[in-house]
Amino acid sequence: MSSNLGGFVSATFNPLSGAPTTVEYLVVAGGGGGGGNGGGAGAGGLLTAAGFAVATGSALTVTVGAGGAGGAGGTPNNGSLGSNGSNSVFSTVTSTGGGGGGGGDNSTSAVNGASGGSGGGGGRTGAGSTGGTGTAGQGNNGGAASSAANYPNAGGGGAGSVGGAGLNSINGNGGTGLVSSITGSPVQYAGGGGGGLSSSPVTYLSGLGAAGGGNGSSGTAGSNATANTGGGGGGGGGNNYNTAGGSGGSGIVIIRYPATQSAPTSTTGSPQINYAGGYQIYTWTSNGTITF
Repeated sequence: MSSNLGGFVSATFNPLSGAPTTVEYLVVAGGGGGGGNGGGAGAGGLLTAAGFAVATGSALTVTVGAGGAGGAGGTPNNGSLGSNGSNSVFSTVTSTGGGGGGGGDNSTSAVNGASGGSGGGGGRTGAGSTGGTGTAGQGNNGGAASSAANYPNAGGGGAGSVGGAGLNSINGNGGTGLVSSITGSPVQYAGGGGGGLSSSPVTYLSGLGAAGGGNGSSGTAGSNATANTGGGGGGGGGNNYNTAGGSGGSGIVIIRYPATQSAPTSTTGSPQINYAGGYQIYTWTSNGTITF
């Protein structure tokens, strides 16, 4: 509101309403690493909610989980299990790192995907293999690999769906991620990695859209997941390719609250600060703190 006083314009502004008492958050953990000659990795766990209570005067911890390393390729076709991703944390909220993809193995010993936020996909084997288990409320299971001809590799689970099974000569796609608009624009996070090529000359894709999961390979290392999406790494190509899995994508932590409330008294970790849709938005891609 403004008024004209003797040729001068004065303005009255509404003051900020004080420090926030609640915030909305998105916490995505690091994705797992793809299996060597094997299955795609599971995405990092994803947790999001509004109305999270915050106190004034106390530093709230932010931890951004790293992506897991891809498993090594092996000879003949005995690739290694990918490493799990690391957890991400905001205050008391912890998202679990994604499970590594199972390593491909032509023996009768199954090489299963690891459990995590979302589970890793099973690796190729003559005995079949299972996908890793996802964490309830954070992600989904990895796909299983059958013992059918060509021993196909399975895809890792994503926050939005289970990983694709390895069936006949079809290598599984990674499970889809979930879309969040916490930054003011829709972005898909936490997609699973695609299973590596077993015998067919086709590369099967990972999680869809901007979910960030890596593609399974055909004769080369699985592709790395995109940083700060929590995507799972792609599985390495099998069938005498002996190639490593791709690394998982690092996680991300985002919070927002109405822009009518006061800015924090301090932050560490160099968060990106944006204003959109009437919200103040803080995004961390490395560890830090925030104090209101």
